[in-house]
Amino acid sequence: MLKTILRLPTVKTESGLSRSTIYLRISQGLWTKPISLGGRSVGWPASEVTTLNAARIAGKTDDEMRELVATLECERKKLS
Repeated sequence: MLKTILRLPTVKTESGLSRSTIYLRISQGLWTKPISLGGRSVGWPASEVTTLNAARIAGKTDDEMRELVATLECERKKLS
C-alpha cells in the first residue's frame, strides 16, 4: 500500500485551514500531531488528513474528533 506524507502547504490546501489553526487544533486534540521528517521538516500521513477532513464534513463533534485523533495516533504507533 502506498503511504504518502504531506507537508504543511499541502495539508493547508487539503484542509482549508491556516497553519495557526492546524497547530491550535493539534493542541486541542482535534488534529493529529505531525511526523518528524528530519531536521525541521514535518508532515502528516495523507490517509490521516483525508480521514480528518471526511469526519469534519460528516459533522463529527469535537469529542468525536478527539476520539478519532486518538485512534489514528494509536494506529500510527502500531506501525512502528
